[in-house]
Amino acid sequence: MYYHALGTIPHKRHTVFRRPDGELFTEELFGAEGFHGNSSLLYHYHMPTRVTKIEQGAKIEVKAADDQTLRHRHLKTKDIPTGGDAITGRKVLMFNNDLQIGIMRPTDAMNYFYRNGEHDELLFIHEGTGHLQTNFGRLDFGYGDYIYIPRGTTYQMNFDTDKNRVLTVDSTGPIDFPKRYLSEMGQFMENSPFCERDFRLPQEQLFFEEEGEFEVRIKKGGRMHHYTFDHHPLDVVGWDGYLYPWIFNIKDFEPITGRVHQPPPVHQTFRGHNYVVCSFCPRKFDYHPDAIPAPYNHSNVDSDEMLYYVEGDFMSRKGMDYASITLHPGGIPHGPHPGKAEASIGAEETDEYAVMIDTFKPMYVTEEAMRLDDPSYPYSWLEGK
Repeated sequence: MYYHALGTIPHKRHTVFRRPDGELFTEELFGAEGFHGNSSLLYHYHMPTRVTKIEQGAKIEVKAADDQTLRHRHLKTKDIPTGGDAITGRKVLMFNNDLQIGIMRPTDAMNYFYRNGEHDELLFIHEGTGHLQTNFGRLDFGYGDYIYIPRGTTYQMNFDTDKNRVLTVDSTGPIDFPKRYLSEMGQFMENSPFCERDFRLPQEQLFFEEEGEFEVRIKKGGRMHHYTFDHHPLDVVGWDGYLYPWIFNIKDFEPITGRVHQPPPVHQTFRGHNYVVCSFCPRKFDYHPDAIPAPYNHSNVDSDEMLYYVEGDFMSRKGMDYASITLHPGGIPHGPHPGKAEASIGAEETDEYAVMIDTFKPMYVTEEAMRLDDPSYPYSWLEGK
C-alpha cells in the first residue's frame, strides 16, 4: 500500500517526542519481512511491552478430513450455524501451507483484543456492518468489503448487526497486488482495474489513555496466548508508513472485457504466496459476433480453484445458492454445466459477484467442509442431473 500518516508524529523518525507530562512516547517499528518489507512507525503513550500476565491458551488445530478423494466439491455454507465472535466463530473449510479459507457467522461481541501473530488476514464481508478498532485507527465496514489486516495488528471487530457472514483467509505470507498493476514507484497504473481512490484507509486515530486490565489474545505457533496489559492496547497517538489495515469494496473493481472470453487473470485483485484472489463482478459480455461468453472447459493442472458465490445469476453453473462454495482441484478439468455455453451465446452482460481463490499447491478439505459437501456435485455435468 502507499504512504499514509495519522495522528501526531514528530518531524523526524527516531527522535525525541515527548508526552504532555514530559515523558517520552514509545516508538514502535511495525514491519513485515524483517527490515526488508513495508513498515510503519507507531508512537505509544505506554510501552507496548508492559504486560502483567501471560497465559498459554488453547491449541489451534486445523485437520484434514480423511476423505481427500480427487473430485469437484460443492459446499453449501448458507445454513452453517451462527455463533461465536469474530475470532472464535471462524470455521476453516480448506487449507494448505500457504493459507486457510473459512467462513463465519458471528453473533457475539468481542470483550478482548486480538493479534494474529502468524497470518495476514483478508476478510470478505458478505453480510453485516460494523467497525474495526485497531492500533492504526478505525475502519467502518459493510457489504462487499475486503478487509486487509496485516499480521501483528491489534484489533477488535465490532458488528452493528445480528445477521453477519464473513469469508475468511489466513495467509502465511503477505498479501499484495499484482505487479502488472503497479508502476516502478508503486502507483496503480492506468490499466489497473482499481486505483488508490478506491481504498478506504484508517481516518480516525483511536487513542485511549486508560489504565486497568486489558486482554489481548495472540495467535502464534498454532496456539492462542493470553496477554494481560495494565493499559489500553490502543494507546497510539500517531503513526506513519506503508503497512496498515485497509478496505477495498468488490463493487469498486472495474472488470476487464474483450471481444472473446477473457481468462481468469483479468479478474485478479490480490496476490499472496502461491495463490491469487480474484473478483467476479457484473460486466458486459464478449462482443465478437460469434463469442461464447460462458467460460471454456479448462484443466487446472497446477492449481486448485475455490469460488465463493456472493450474489446474482451465475451463468456458467446451476444449483449454486447464496454463499455456496465450489472447489475444483488440480488434475481434472471443469467448465460450464450442460447447456450453459449454448445459453450464453448472444447474452450481453452478466450480473454476478463472486470471490475466487486459485492456489498453486493442493488444498485439503476439513471435516467441517465434509459436513457441508454435496456428494452429487461431481456428477452434475451429466445430462438431466
